[in-house]
Amino acid sequence: MNEFLCENLKKVEENIAAACRKAGRDRSEVTLIAVSKTKPVDMLQTVYDQNIREFGENKVQEMCEKMEVLPKDIHWHMIGHLQTNKVKYIVGKVYLIHSLSSIKLLNKIESEYEKNNLVANVLMQINIGREESKSGVLEEDIDELILAVEKCNHVKVKGIMVIIPKGDEVSNRYYFNKSKHIYDDLSKKNYKNIQMEILSMGMTSDFKIAIQEGANLIRIGSGIFGER
Repeated sequence: MNEFLCENLKKVEENIAAACRKAGRDRSEVTLIAVSKTKPVDMLQTVYDQNIREFGENKVQEMCEKMEVLPKDIHWHMIGHLQTNKVKYIVGKVYLIHSLSSIKLLNKIESEYEKNNLVANVLMQINIGREESKSGVLEEDIDELILAVEKCNHVKVKGIMVIIPKGDEVSNRYYFNKSKHIYDDLSKKNYKNIQMEILSMGMTSDFKIAIQEGANLIRIGSGIFGER
């Protein structure tokens, strides 16, 4: 198993480096998150031992259980749909919440972090493909969410996250490019509590294209850990 994981990581790393070269970007511009949801702790430890420190989970309870036993210098990313009733369990534990998708969730994050006098770092999840099956704010509703973020004292938006519709390379490039345009437009504006630093897009099947289109944070699950 260790060899399998190490070999997968090596391949992923080679592909990231190649995509960066093709795009004329430096490898250091792209952060890799190992999406470890449903995977046992020993697999995470093996990946950690290969110098990976960013791990992504989508279930609050599972993430908290893994936190208890794994090294404390891991950055834990909440990448799945976050229910309002689960927010209180991740306060002070999560490095970055990737799935801010509604004003209701924003208000809950603000109130729970306020109780602990802490600040939540979050990404706005944008439903770039307007898919009913996916969470995320629609493009025309971004401004409304931004207005609500500007009123907060305990939430900082660090960028955007997208999960694009399944498709071919042409379709992938279209949605990644569209996301980058939104990111660039928001970067030019001066908002309170919002700074565009992170463009999280690209997974195992499409991360090379995502890097070429400007992603600086990619989320790789099966490419590292194998199929579920």
